[in-house]
Amino acid sequence: MSRVYSIACLLLTSLLCSAAARADVQVLTSIKPLQLIAAAVQDGVGKPDVLLPPGASPHHYALRPSDIRRVRDAQLMYWVGPELENFLPRVMAQREQPSVAIQSLTGLQLQHFDEEHADDAHGAHADEHDHDHQPGSLDVHLWLNPVNAQVIAARMAADFSAADPDNAARYQANLAAFDERLKALNARLKARVATVKGKPYFVFHEAYNYFEHAYGLEHAGVFSVLGEVQPGAKHVDAMRERLQEAGPACVFSEPPFVPRLAKTLTAGLPVNLAVLDPMGAELTADASGYETLMDNLASELTQCLGDLPATN
Repeated sequence: MSRVYSIACLLLTSLLCSAAARADVQVLTSIKPLQLIAAAVQDGVGKPDVLLPPGASPHHYALRPSDIRRVRDAQLMYWVGPELENFLPRVMAQREQPSVAIQSLTGLQLQHFDEEHADDAHGAHADEHDHDHQPGSLDVHLWLNPVNAQVIAARMAADFSAADPDNAARYQANLAAFDERLKALNARLKARVATVKGKPYFVFHEAYNYFEHAYGLEHAGVFSVLGEVQPGAKHVDAMRERLQEAGPACVFSEPPFVPRLAKTLTAGLPVNLAVLDPMGAELTADASGYETLMDNLASELTQCLGDLPATN
C-alpha cells in the first residue's frame, strides 16, 4: 500500500507542477493589433482577449456593462491611451490591477499631426477634417511601425514574466522569436513596397503615417468623411478635382463598409477602389498575427498600386 501511495503522490505532484507550468496571465487588450502582439508573446502559454468586437471603431465605441466588467476584472490591461480610446479613461480609473497605456512607453517612435500636413491632406475641405486628427495631436496608430511593435512586445514580456514567473523563460523566448520575425518582416515589406513608390493614392482615414514612414510611402490626400454623412456638392467637386489632377490612382477605404462617397468621387475617373485594414479586424490572434496584419497592408497597397500605369 505504501508503494501505491508513493506512486500516487508522485503522480499528483507531477500534475500539480504541470498545471503550475501552464498557468497563464489573463490579458485583455483594447484593440485587435495589441491583441496580436500579446498573442506572439503568450504563444504556447495563454491566449489574450480583446475588448472591441470586429469592425468597432476605437475612436467612437460605447462600452456595454459586460465590457466594463471585463475591463475591471482583467489581470493585465493594455490600451493605446486616451487619445485613441477616449471611452476608456473613466473605467480604467476604477481598475485595481495593472494597466498599461501603450502611448506612454519609453522607446516608441511617435508621430504627431502637423498643420502643414493637415492642410495638404485635406485641401479645400480642411475645415471638415476628422476632429480625432487635429494638427499637433498624437497620431495614435502607432502599432503600424514594427519598431513600436517590438517595444510593446518587450513591455508585455516583462509584465507577463513578473505575473507568471513559472513561464518567464517561455515569454522571453517568444519575445526573441518575435524580434527575429520582425527583422525579416521589415526587409520583406521594404522590398515589396519599393515597386510602387511614387504612385498616387488617397485614403478616407489618416491612419497610415507610421506604416508610410517606415516604408517610404506617402498618401496624396485624405478624403475625411464623418461616418456616412454625404458632403455638399462643392465639397465633392473639390475632392474630384484632386483626383483628376492625380491621374490614375488608388482610393482606399476601410472595412467594414465602403463610404457611399467613394463611388461618387471616382465615377468616370481612372481610379481603382480598394480596402486597407489597419486594425486586422478578422485576423486570428496567434503567434504570427501581427506579421499577417502588416503583410496584408503591404499586399493590398502593392496590388492596387501595381495595377496603375508606371509613373514617369
